Amino acid sequence: MMTMDYRTKKKFGQHFLNDQYVIDRIIQAADIDPADTVVEIGPGLGVLTERLLEVAARVEVFEIDRDLIARLMQRNNPRLLIHSGDILKANLPALLNSPPYNLVANLPYNISTQVVFLLLANRHLFSSMVLMFQKEVGDRLCAAPGCKDYGILSVLCQLWYDIEAVVDVGPESFSPPPRVDSLVLRFTPLAAPRVDPVDPAFFTKVVKAAFTQRRKQLRNSLMAGGFPRDHVDRGLSAAAIEPSRRGESLDLTDFSRLTKALHQLR
Repeated sequence: MMTMDYRTKKKFGQHFLNDQYVIDRIIQAADIDPADTVVEIGPGLGVLTERLLEVAARVEVFEIDRDLIARLMQRNNPRLLIHSGDILKANLPALLNSPPYNLVANLPYNISTQVVFLLLANRHLFSSMVLMFQKEVGDRLCAAPGCKDYGILSVLCQLWYDIEAVVDVGPESFSPPPRVDSLVLRFTPLAAPRVDPVDPAFFTKVVKAAFTQRRKQLRNSLMAGGFPRDHVDRGLSAAAIEPSRRGESLDLTDFSRLTKALHQLR
């Protein structure tokens, strides 16, 4: 589809935001100081980028599409730095070496989950994040224990952030329009994790294992996720968690206790 003399590329999941009301809400939520450096992922045609340049000292964008990179370069703005290539392959600490940054992005739907994991791994780089997701993914990030949307992303993001909805976004706000609704979320880092993760990498391993087989009992899911049977049985007992529960029923406190118990059995 042609958009402002640009033919969108399906492989990059391109849907360009063009709704000024939504852009205004994003800028408001980002609460950008004139001295801030803002990072944007997937700037597209640069409509949001232009607004960011109006309110920030500097904007650094990550873009994979060479045609769009060429368009951005034509702006010839010394306060705009373009990182070309795949964000998922980027060495963020090396490229973003003067943290903290304010992150704003309309994430490509086809990689949004992977980007969230990347951002979690590099959370020390960002003082705040305002991100747009397919609404289904956004709902998962905000979900509470016990509901069908609650999962790995819910647990890991809520461990480190306060998450609040900014604005719902319909397909008509994009060109070309996607077939789904979208949701903008603001992530505010907590001063300390909401519960003790014991060992963040191990905590993540436990959470992922707990959701390996969502419809199975937690005991079976943990074993399917790579934990030895005896460790699972002893760990669940030590954490006072019934083996018959499902991963989606565990809150952050449960995951913290379970991680501590399993960590001691390594």
